[in-house]
Amino acid sequence: MRKQFAIIGMGRFGSAVAKTLSQLGFEVLAIDQDEETVQEVSAYVTHAVQADSTDEEAMRALGIRNFDVVVVAIGEDIQASILTTLILKEMGIATTIVKAVNDLHGKVLKKIGADKIVYPERDMGQRVAHHMISSNIIDYIELSADYSIVEMKVSKEMIGKSLRELDVRAKYGCNVIALKHNDQMIIPPSAEAPIKQEDILVIVGKNSSLQNFEVTFAE
Repeated sequence: MRKQFAIIGMGRFGSAVAKTLSQLGFEVLAIDQDEETVQEVSAYVTHAVQADSTDEEAMRALGIRNFDVVVVAIGEDIQASILTTLILKEMGIATTIVKAVNDLHGKVLKKIGADKIVYPERDMGQRVAHHMISSNIIDYIELSADYSIVEMKVSKEMIGKSLRELDVRAKYGCNVIALKHNDQMIIPPSAEAPIKQEDILVIVGKNSSLQNFEVTFAE
């Protein structure tokens, strides 16, 4: 049986999550306090309901406990975000994924039992900053406070050289864990094969090491 998702808060983040899950074929319940917003999202989700997520009785009436994952995507109303998360955990929701607007908000959510905390604005800000450092950066994913993965196009200096020649691990403290070539993902990549112009490197390492690598090969 496929997972069922409930998304609370239909701002830009919440509606994007709801729409993507729906497109992937999952059952999605969208919840928001604004009637107009609910009407808008009803076009692409399984169910859309106007409700106050801080009202425990209203949440029970919606059968929220029947959902495998509940995403709390409430925007700037931090109090509502915290209270909603607390109600969901007390109701026994198996998995709660909660949007945080800052580190303090995230710490509170962690203390009250949120299973996963996401920072959409911060993460997007990091990605934009890395794109600004180098036009070669395709994607940037933070794994932890200290480690990340970078997906980047090869620079002119890399073309024709092998990974052994570049010696990324010794010189920069990073590891090339995969290489994309013509939509084919090569794991692990060959240490001897020459790098081609259209290749994309997937690199993991400490943030400081990755930043040094990005700046060195920036174009």
